[in-house]
Amino acid sequence: MSSSPLLADLIDALRCLPGVGAKSAQRMAFHVLERDRDGARKLAERLALAVERIGNCTRCRTFSEEAVCGYCASPSRDRSLLCVVETPVDQLAIEQATGYRGQYFVLLGRLSPLDGLGPKQLGLDLLAGRLAEGEVQELIVATNPTVEGEATAHMLSQLARAAGVRASRLAHGVPLGGELEFIDRGTLAHAFGGRQEL
Repeated sequence: MSSSPLLADLIDALRCLPGVGAKSAQRMAFHVLERDRDGARKLAERLALAVERIGNCTRCRTFSEEAVCGYCASPSRDRSLLCVVETPVDQLAIEQATGYRGQYFVLLGRLSPLDGLGPKQLGLDLLAGRLAEGEVQELIVATNPTVEGEATAHMLSQLARAAGVRASRLAHGVPLGGELEFIDRGTLAHAFGGRQEL
């Protein structure tokens, strides 16, 4: 119970952020009110501007201020490669960690009937249209190795096969620098089953 309804509303609003519970939200609210009101104003302005101006690319569905994002508009990216990811965060991780220079398609989720996420919500009709254009030669499936991610990968491979496009999947297994005795059984079994010739 707070003596200020606005403070209670602020704390409640901060709880919409992932991983932020009641105590964390309370700490954040008190911090900006006690120590950083200018930072709070700037955050509020940027948040309002971002919510107003950032939408989704009409071609790949990533976050973009323009109708077509910089990845899709860039003439230097390889249009024969199309990497499918679940979220814009996954796209950013690939950009930062690899030398990948192809195009992307962002599902904005993964198949999950219980959450109301089916092929339509993932934009698979838009993806099928891109594959039908004939420009894509390889569809790189980069969904997460979860039950839903694997089901999504299977559907994506069928979509690629129907369009005559080669489908590949990111490798999963033992992490670089990892020791076998500390790897979980599922990861080790998957890595062992996917071993390659040297």
